[in-house]
Amino acid sequence: MSWFGFGFNAFGQICVQEKSVQEETSDAVGEVKVSVPVELRSHVDHSCCLKTCQIRASWSRRACLHESRCVWLAGFSASSISNDTRGCRDAIISESHLTLAFPDRIESWDVQRKDKTPLWSMEIIPQSESSGVNLPLVPGGYIASKPPIFRSLAPHLQAKSLALGGDHVILLTAPGAVYSWGLGSHGQLGHGGLVSEEEPRTVEALWGVPMSSVAAGGWHSVCISGGDLYVWGWNESGQLGLPSRGLQKAPQQKKAQPTELSDVSTPEEEPHDGDKHEEVFISIQAFPALLDVNPSSDFQRASCGSRHTAAVTTSGCLFTWGWGEYGQLGHQTFNSLDEPRRVEFFKAKDLHVVDVVCGPWNTFTAAVKKGVLDLKNT
Repeated sequence: MSWFGFGFNAFGQICVQEKSVQEETSDAVGEVKVSVPVELRSHVDHSCCLKTCQIRASWSRRACLHESRCVWLAGFSASSISNDTRGCRDAIISESHLTLAFPDRIESWDVQRKDKTPLWSMEIIPQSESSGVNLPLVPGGYIASKPPIFRSLAPHLQAKSLALGGDHVILLTAPGAVYSWGLGSHGQLGHGGLVSEEEPRTVEALWGVPMSSVAAGGWHSVCISGGDLYVWGWNESGQLGLPSRGLQKAPQQKKAQPTELSDVSTPEEEPHDGDKHEEVFISIQAFPALLDVNPSSDFQRASCGSRHTAAVTTSGCLFTWGWGEYGQLGHQTFNSLDEPRRVEFFKAKDLHVVDVVCGPWNTFTAAVKKGVLDLKNT
């Protein structure tokens, strides 16, 4: 399995090859914007990312969890982080701290200081490989991206997984229900309004539809049920895959400004005049909406950046949409999109995508050669 990255690279969080390797591997080294997926390498061991089993990303850094159960960092001030990560089974990183899950403990380290002791730690009952911690969930609560680091969760929620947005949280329960709380100013909580919530509240529009995964972006949210994608929140850059007024084509921008019909779910229409074509745009979708993807696809994984979204199908294709100014959509352009589009790079390379992780302004994907995957399946 190989990992690829594209998008924001100002701190070398995507391309960090040594100079001797740069000429042989990628023209993207040193580029702030990377629009073509680049296979990840480290300056320590050029084969290390072939052994990477998981990646987590923040705005300026990425953390690679290796099969050898250690964590390697790339990006801003990565070389200054020297704490021992051997035996680590999961990791998450933010702009302020790195959290590591070991079989018997969880530690959060300040990435901006060279402390010899963690900023926060918790001892846990030794975990087996199959029942380890699923960060940011930890026993009794979760790890937040901003202080206070530990936040408690009520046991009755039966938390299975949890996604941290810019200022909101999406939680998936064991039975498949979805809860949300935090900032709601852009409809990102999915409750039908723009009101914030201090405590977990059920997303009632999804009640009775069991979800299998959840994801959260800067101001939007995504979940999956039976291969279908549900989206809600802010759509300013097309990150929901719904028509966005901000992404109108040039000829459309010369027309009269659309009239906003409401403040919630904000469908916007061009004035209807005779046989003029009527257009509807969504700026905020405050209720979950089933996303129509063409061609029809079944999705198994999704991840959200600040204002872009990526999702992997059961057939191994990667679709991306939303804000693309740094090339984070992987379509070899810096354009934004308000509809899902398949990333052709992986199909052209005969690669089957198996995972996707979005940083705020970039995207990381894991893929295997289809021939290798066929052999494993047989």
